[in-house]
Amino acid sequence: MSVRFTAQSRRGMVALVLAAGLTVGVAGCSGGGDDEKPKATASASRADGSQPSAQEGTDQPLAELKGEDGLILKITSATRDAGGFVTVNGELKNDGAAAVRLSSRASGDETEVLRHGSSLGGATLVDSVGKKRYYVLRDTDGRPLTTTGMPRIKAGDSIPVFMQFPAPPTSTTQVTFQLPTFASATIQISG
Repeated sequence: MSVRFTAQSRRGMVALVLAAGLTVGVAGCSGGGDDEKPKATASASRADGSQPSAQEGTDQPLAELKGEDGLILKITSATRDAGGFVTVNGELKNDGAAAVRLSSRASGDETEVLRHGSSLGGATLVDSVGKKRYYVLRDTDGRPLTTTGMPRIKAGDSIPVFMQFPAPPTSTTQVTFQLPTFASATIQISG
């Protein structure tokens, strides 16, 4: 075997291990369980007039975007990170009667992104005031920093998703989120 082939194999294995670790981390932090205790705690704190803490979150999504074949993208947060990024988290739900896959158009049309399979790589944030469009970030190998390898979603099921973008200026707190095959929506950036 050549040195080049061995180096490519190692990089591929490292990328696979990192992707698996990120997937486990996102799944562990998504809070997608059906445990009723946290919901009751959040409701109790709101019932006596106090504001929910940052950890409690809110039941109200930032936006719900309808897509093809009964898919609904519920955006739950858009957070500005200290490193100059905006991370958009959400949930992709199949509200239809049959199992469906996300359209390949949602990956966008960049050759480098398409090479890495199905993703939300076609998503953008539009800053109307600053007149700029922000695309999903890519790593050094061209993989989009978003949920990838989108599975077939059974009727009634949902999966957690994320996308990471360069952050607009701190004065910009409202942007339009766009994803091919879905309606657009204005979302608020926190942080």
